[in-house]
Amino acid sequence: MRRREFIAGIGGAAAWTFRVRAQQPLPTLAFVTARSESTSLYAVDAFRKGLGETGYVEDRNVAVEYHWLEGEFERLPALMADLVRRPVAVIATINNTLIATTAKGATATIPIVFSVGADPVKSGLVASFARPGGNATGINYFALEVLAKRLELLHALAPKASRVAILVNPANDPSANVTLRTVEDAARSIGLRTRVLKASTSREINASFAGLADERADTVLFVAPDGFFQSHSEQLVALTARDKIPAAYPDGTTVEAGGLMSYGTDGVDMYRHVGVYTGNILKGAKPADLPVQQSTKFEFVINRKTAKALGLEIPVVLRVSADLID
Repeated sequence: MRRREFIAGIGGAAAWTFRVRAQQPLPTLAFVTARSESTSLYAVDAFRKGLGETGYVEDRNVAVEYHWLEGEFERLPALMADLVRRPVAVIATINNTLIATTAKGATATIPIVFSVGADPVKSGLVASFARPGGNATGINYFALEVLAKRLELLHALAPKASRVAILVNPANDPSANVTLRTVEDAARSIGLRTRVLKASTSREINASFAGLADERADTVLFVAPDGFFQSHSEQLVALTARDKIPAAYPDGTTVEAGGLMSYGTDGVDMYRHVGVYTGNILKGAKPADLPVQQSTKFEFVINRKTAKALGLEIPVVLRVSADLID
């Protein structure tokens, strides 16, 4: 009897151990973007694909929290404080230097995987590209470096314009300031006058367009790379169509929604890479040992239907180099 009771006790203990293991929570990572959910679907799909390449599947062996800031950067400090307090296993920051630096300022221990347009060394995210040296790594997608090229392509598509209106979000500093300096220098080099438009709310976007009423006939619009504007892409597309203003965007998804043109990093490849690095860290890799990658794929997209509605003829050289969509 004692032996049978002892064996039964072992079996009970084993079953209890199994139940404890089965009930252990999944590691949780935070996916944080300045965009809205509706404009981030392709980013999420690419991120999940990258996770899958490392063996992680959402809700099977990892949990993912999605945080859509929709350009409301004032929410960042409280959000990061909450993520650190719990804490999450990894913070993946998408498309924004301010989000990444806020995360870096909030924790020196939770791994951070970023995608940023500005130089991550200059912004203090990493010590160097080859040896990040801390708790952050990721990919630099050259959003700021391609600004001048995007303006040149817009000018080639709408050569009759004599002025470029530069739309920036003052709440997203320092990106807004760098964008202004870069685009203003590029505009001067090709003989375009500049006008600065600032908007951090939907109402301010409307007000900016109202202010262009007397100048729109010879003006093109340059939209800064900013999650707030990407979250309000439908509004921007509608206003530029109403006022017949040729506009350039950093993201091809806005062109698919009716915008005129975009030039920038291939977002699908970038977000997949963030997912791969996140998965590698979940498996035990240290951010300090994962070199910061640099984007090598870029996309140039023109909406033919929108160009026609604006009375623009697409030059042959742009037809050859661009991805033309209707």
